[in-house]
Amino acid sequence: MSFKSFKIGKYTIEKPIVQGGMGVGISWDQLAGNVSKEGGLGVISSVGTGIYANRKYSDKVLKDMRPSEAENFYSAKALHSIFKNAREICGDAPLACNVLYASVDYNRIVKDACEAGANIIITGAGLPLTMPEATKEYPDVALVPIVSTAKALRILCRRWKKTHGRLPDAVIVEGPLSGGHQGFKYDECFLPQNQLEVILPPVVEEAKNWGSMPIIAAGGVWDHNDIASMLDLGAVAVQMGTRFIGTVECDAHDNFKQVILDAKEEDIKLLKSPVGYPARGVRTNLQTMIEEQTAPKIACVSNCVAPCNRGVEAKEVGYCIADRLSDAYDGLTHSGLFFTGSNGYKLNKIITVKELMTKLMDGEG
Repeated sequence: MSFKSFKIGKYTIEKPIVQGGMGVGISWDQLAGNVSKEGGLGVISSVGTGIYANRKYSDKVLKDMRPSEAENFYSAKALHSIFKNAREICGDAPLACNVLYASVDYNRIVKDACEAGANIIITGAGLPLTMPEATKEYPDVALVPIVSTAKALRILCRRWKKTHGRLPDAVIVEGPLSGGHQGFKYDECFLPQNQLEVILPPVVEEAKNWGSMPIIAAGGVWDHNDIASMLDLGAVAVQMGTRFIGTVECDAHDNFKQVILDAKEEDIKLLKSPVGYPARGVRTNLQTMIEEQTAPKIACVSNCVAPCNRGVEAKEVGYCIADRLSDAYDGLTHSGLFFTGSNGYKLNKIITVKELMTKLMDGEG
């Protein structure tokens, strides 16, 4: 099957592959820049850019090497630097920014991303009903919400049309096999009716009621054949995160990559999260420490996501997500939190983004 280019708003993506936005140092300038250079859509994550600032040029917001408060956990200065570096790699090719709807100061982060040069904003971690408000000063920036059901898309389109007079430029529909946070509760992730191949066609049909915006399939997509299957079901492209962790250019620490390379299928679990929804990652020493109540102290230094309620939910689940993802970025395998999709155990070697894009487009052979 030959794959075609597609459009998101005014931007043409040469290859139907969107690289998933992976927070706290997994998809920043090197990964996103190289994916866009190779014809896919590179996606820079806005999550935890204060960590980048601390490590790269040491803003004076450190507390045990952690950024203090929301305005420092997310750093506009760092985000601009990441986009500048990515642009030096990919030139004028489209670049996107993933901004979690659950982020404290969501609107501010979106505006900063637009000013930094994002052509496309992607938002999940909650149904982004107010997303257009944040970009009203940037009419050329395309908006791509993430949904898990046709009903969610219908609610979102009604609200956007009524309140903002616009519709999404594309929509990502994400099934429950993705890495990181899910759009379903724990038990719902295992139900047959919630799997990507089942929820995708109704979303495609719902989109037709609103002018048929392009639909991008995400969650468990692994290879050329999976892409072809999603396109057969009506998607115009796929979003893939975990597969890109296994690339030379991925911004993750080498120890992070090794954790995924070493993981077996039974090691990849749905984990409790302070965000309120389950998150998929590798079961490591962190989960053992949580169970034995020897995990690092929770102090809520960063105030990163609103649902955590300044550490209240973190204490419920036994860990601070900002601190543990930061540890993973630093390669601290004993206390880090390592997100991966359900197929992460299939990673067996590190290759370049260019090699991976060729495999995805032409087949593994």
